[in-house]
Amino acid sequence: MNVVAKPRLVFWTDAEELECASFLPEAPNVLTFCFRSPSGSLFNFDPGQFLTLELPTPGGPIYRAYTISSSPSRPTSLTITVKAQADSVGTQWMFDSLRPGMRLRAIGPGGTFSMAHQPAEKYLFISAGSGITPMMSMTTHLYDSGVDPDIVFVHCARRPSEIIFRERLEHMASRVTGIDLKWVVEQTDPYRPWTGYRGMLNQLMLGLMAQDYLDREVFCCGPEPFMQAVREALAGLGFDMAHYHQESFRAPLPEAEKVPDDFVPAENNEAEIEFVLSGVSAKCVETDTVLTAARAAGLVIRSGCSMGICGTCKVRKTEGDVHMVHNGGITDEEIADGYFLACCSNPVGRVKVEI
Repeated sequence: MNVVAKPRLVFWTDAEELECASFLPEAPNVLTFCFRSPSGSLFNFDPGQFLTLELPTPGGPIYRAYTISSSPSRPTSLTITVKAQADSVGTQWMFDSLRPGMRLRAIGPGGTFSMAHQPAEKYLFISAGSGITPMMSMTTHLYDSGVDPDIVFVHCARRPSEIIFRERLEHMASRVTGIDLKWVVEQTDPYRPWTGYRGMLNQLMLGLMAQDYLDREVFCCGPEPFMQAVREALAGLGFDMAHYHQESFRAPLPEAEKVPDDFVPAENNEAEIEFVLSGVSAKCVETDTVLTAARAAGLVIRSGCSMGICGTCKVRKTEGDVHMVHNGGITDEEIADGYFLACCSNPVGRVKVEI
C-alpha cells in the first residue's frame, strides 16, 4: 500500500539524498523522473533553476546538470525531465537503471535563469527540444499564483508528437486567458492534421506570434545554434537585448566574461597547489586548471559542465590566489568567501585548497 507521509515544514537541502518516486514517458526518448525527500521535507527553489545529480554509472560516478521541470509552487515533489542522446552516458544510465526507490546525491539547486530574478508584466518564452523544461517550471509557477499571467510561449520541435508537456501546457492555457501557446514544427506526423506553424522559427513568425515583443521579457533555452538564431532575430528586430536571458549547459555566451588584461596564465610560469585535506601537493603550470591538476595528482573533484556554468566543482581556497573566468556558476558572495570553480581557475603561484 502506498502511503504518502505528511510533509514536514522544513526545506530540503542537498545534504539529503533524493529518492526516485516514479517516472513517466513524455515524448519519444523523453522521460520525467519524479523525486521526493525521504524525510518529507519540502522543495524550495527558483523556477528555472537546475540540480546537479551524481549518477552511479558503471564507469564510476559522473555529475550532470538538469533543469528542474516542476514548480516550487508544488513543493512536495521535484521533477527532472531528460531526453536521451546517443552520446549521453548519464542520461542513458537514468533511462536504463534509475527506478522508484533508488536514491541519488544531488547538488543545488543553482543557476539564475529564472523570472524570479527578472520580474515583468509580460513574458516571451522561447524554447526548442528539451529546452522547454525551465519554461514549464516558470509557466506552472505563474499559473499556480492564481493571477492571470501574460505569457507568449513559443516552442519548436521536430514534429508535433515530440512537443514535450504539450497536453499539460494546453490544459493550463485552457484555464486562463494569459497563456498563449505557439507551436512550431519542422515536419508533421503522418495522418495527423497540423494547423500550427511549420518550418524554422524566424523574424516573421516572432512578429506574428507576439506583436508586442518589444515590451516583453524574453527567456530562451535550447541548442546553441537555435539560441543564436533567436538572438540574431531579436537584435534584427530592434529588441533591447538587456531584456533577453538564456540558459545553456553546452555553450556559454561569447561575452559571458572577459579575461582581464592584467593577467594571462603562462606555460613557463610554475605553480603549486596544496590540497590541505588530502595532504597532497601538486606542481603544475599556470595554464593548468585546478581541476586537471587535482586529477593528475589522483584526487577527485566532482565536476559537471567543465565550463564554469553548473557550479559542481566549487571548492574553497585558504591561501593564495587563482585566476578564474567563469560563466555564472558562482556568486560574488561565494567568491568573497574564498570559493572558486576548479574547472575554470588557474593557480597563481602557491595555492592552498580545501580538498
